[in-house]
Amino acid sequence: MPGTPRYPRYAEPRLIEALTDSPVVLIHGPRQSGKTTLAQAVGERLGYAYQSFDDDVARLAAQADPAGFVAGLPERAILDEVQRVPGLFSALKSAVDRERVAGRFLLTGSANVLLVPKLADSLAGRMQILRLHPLAQSELARRQPRFLEVLFGGGFKTRRTERLGVELSERIVAGGYPAALLRAAGRRRAAWYRDYLDAIAQRDVRDLARISALDALPRLLALAAGQTARLLNVTDLAAPFQLSRPTIRDYVTLLERVFLLESLPPWHSNRLSRLIKTPKLHLGDTGLACALLGVDAAALQADRPLLGQLLETFVFQELRRQASWHEDSLRFFHYRDKDGVEVDIVIERGARDLVGVEVKAAGTLSAADFRGLRRLREITGKRFLGGVVLYDGETRASFGERLHAVPLRALWESS
Repeated sequence: MPGTPRYPRYAEPRLIEALTDSPVVLIHGPRQSGKTTLAQAVGERLGYAYQSFDDDVARLAAQADPAGFVAGLPERAILDEVQRVPGLFSALKSAVDRERVAGRFLLTGSANVLLVPKLADSLAGRMQILRLHPLAQSELARRQPRFLEVLFGGGFKTRRTERLGVELSERIVAGGYPAALLRAAGRRRAAWYRDYLDAIAQRDVRDLARISALDALPRLLALAAGQTARLLNVTDLAAPFQLSRPTIRDYVTLLERVFLLESLPPWHSNRLSRLIKTPKLHLGDTGLACALLGVDAAALQADRPLLGQLLETFVFQELRRQASWHEDSLRFFHYRDKDGVEVDIVIERGARDLVGVEVKAAGTLSAADFRGLRRLREITGKRFLGGVVLYDGETRASFGERLHAVPLRALWESS
């Protein structure tokens, strides 16, 4: 689209690297997150032909004769929205096994194949999977962030910065979908998110599962938006519906498969029996959450409890987006024990190192806000490399050994 801003996608080097040694590379993530744009930008430079399975003729041809369709592809091919033709994965496996060439197929998909074992297993050892999220705040700011490196290195230095104030609510409501960000803030952007959800329900969800109550999905997602950053409670989610708890749980899994919901598992140690082992629920993007809840930046700024929930999801998603292109493999959890002591986000690096992140919407902090991080430091010992409380304040400062108060803007502006 002429005039469309081209934001940097920091996952691009990881994609190019994967194409040098993997026969099949899959970029998966939610629809409209920029997968096709990234694949075409890289593919144009590297000589890939492009084929989308949103095209009815191509999809029907591939479904009718997967092996013949793959045999007729050029030497290097991008296959867009490949989840719409699940039978193609076996044909791709056979083609790769006959001739193993690095970077032969570049796939994109709007469904999480890791939650569909048959698809993931069919290309095991032949395919690298890269997750592409909607735009990170650091990509919107066109700044390569160093927040995760500094967090694991414990190197936050004392300094002052400006509060975000109402800008924070505006960023939360905007979300990260490129097409939504092209629209004016407010009514037009919220309309895009509602239309987006309708399209997902009518197209991708229908492709993935035969469900009787398709109209329940938007209502379920709106209810989940009100519970974002809380422990997953299927009973509460099922209450407004004439559907069983197992059915609602299946629907939640389905929404996870199309990247609209995400479960954050609990961190626990086998030696610690007092830990809560229930996952937290997060919306995939806060812009979508705000549209579902019908709140704009002014309403969010006035509703402090809701702001706190959505801010936690906003921070979680920003960290997940940064981790997707990070050199180290990072895993995300939350911590909560039976005394109610919690840490919003726990990040593990490798087998031993971990850090903790607490999120506060307030402009000031006290030592009490570090209670959860101190407990996590106590039970993990040398494994604990650092903990921060992110808040909407002005001062970056130490609150004890390996603990820091850090303004929220450091997420995408840290140096």
